[in-house]
This record gives sequence, structure tokens and C-alpha cells, in this order.
Amino acid sequence: MPVLLREAWSTVVPDLADRHGPLPPLMLALTVVTGLVDAVSYLELGRVFVANMTGNVVFSGFAVAGAPGFSLAASLVALAAFAVGALLGGLIVHHTLTHRGRMLLYALLVETACVLAALIVTGASGHPFTGGVRFALVVLLGLGLGVQNAVSRALAVPDLTTTVLTLTITGILSDSRFAGGGGSRAGRRVLSAAAMMLGAVAGAMAVLHGHPRLPLLIAVAVLAGVTVAAAVLARSRAPWAAPVVRK
Repeated sequence: MPVLLREAWSTVVPDLADRHGPLPPLMLALTVVTGLVDAVSYLELGRVFVANMTGNVVFSGFAVAGAPGFSLAASLVALAAFAVGALLGGLIVHHTLTHRGRMLLYALLVETACVLAALIVTGASGHPFTGGVRFALVVLLGLGLGVQNAVSRALAVPDLTTTVLTLTITGILSDSRFAGGGGSRAGRRVLSAAAMMLGAVAGAMAVLHGHPRLPLLIAVAVLAGVTVAAAVLARSRAPWAAPVVRK
């Protein structure tokens, strides 16, 4: 089996004796969620991201410069909501340091509640999502993805950050043997990029075909499934559950 495919397979069907145990496929599922919710936020909430804060910083600059179609208020609200979510995620991390399964479970409970609340808001409001509804959705989704990002960072599964792909894509080439590196773990990295694209494609297709609530419904379903898995893993005493020691 080619190395790339072997690396991808070991990410989807991991060795449970590995340092990260069953976490990689769960991180991939959360990466799909990122694509889904960012499709909704960018296409339905007015050129704003709820997971990609680099984009919001750039969009804020565009808005300040007077570029049409960009909202400084929406970008700043998204940044603030994400920051609060990251703070909440940090609290979860530092209260569950001894068990990565519990860390993931508590984070998922919060994130699922936020995305479910956003789905309920879309169901209770008219379309398009404007005014207070728009900002409520930005806040709820930003909070949820801030928690996800903070906990994903603490779980430290290599190349599966769930929200940021810049370094992942850079590593595919800069660490490759063509560049003189020892190997780029391209299988896992490509799979991570593909998972986010899958979520983005599914979310965009739903929005563009008149189903703007569907991506959030799918995101809630995915999060519910990952939460159930995390609830089982939270009882594990396997070595992967031990905290990652950062150097």
C-alpha cells in the first residue's frame, strides 16, 4: 500500500495502542464541522468566519479601508465570541488535564449546545438572517468553535487542528522528501484538508440550493455522534488518555 494511503488509513482507522489512540478520526469529524459552519457564516451571515480568525482579522482591515461587502462589526463580534469560547475551552482544558477523553467530552457538550442553539435560532427566525439574528448566530457559532479550537490545541493530535490548515498544507511540501525532509505525513494532512473541504462543499451546496439551515443540522448530527463516542472514551484508562507533555 502506498505510504500516503497507509497514513490516511491509519488516521481513519487508528491503532488504539498509538499515543493518540482513537482521537484522530474524531478530530477529522470536527474538521468537517468547521467547514459546515464556516460555509453558513460566510455565505449567510455576511462575509464573516466563525472558525477562521485569520480571515476575520483580514476582513476587519478590508472594512476599515472601506471595501464594500465587509462588516467591521460582524468581524469584531466573531473575534470576541471566539475569544470567549477559547477562554471557556481553556477552563475545560485545565480542569480535565488528567484525561484527554473527558477533556474532549466536556468541550463537545458545550460546542454541541452552541451549534444546536444556533440551529434553533435559524428555525425560529425568518430568512435571510439579518439584524439581531445574524449577530446571535455569529456569537453562538463563534463560541462553539472557540471551545473546539482551544481543546483541539490541548489534545495536540499532530496535523489535526480541526480549524487551521495553513501550517498543515505548508508541511505537506516543506517536510516532503522532494524538499529534503524526512517525510511529510502527507496522508494525514491531505485527509485533514479534504475533511474541511467536504464540510465546506456540503455546506455551500445546501445554502446555494435554498437550505441554509441544513449545514447546521448536519453539524449538530456530527457533533452528537462524536459526543457519544467521547462519552465512551471518557471512561477509558488506556495510555492515549494521559495528557500530552508540551516541550
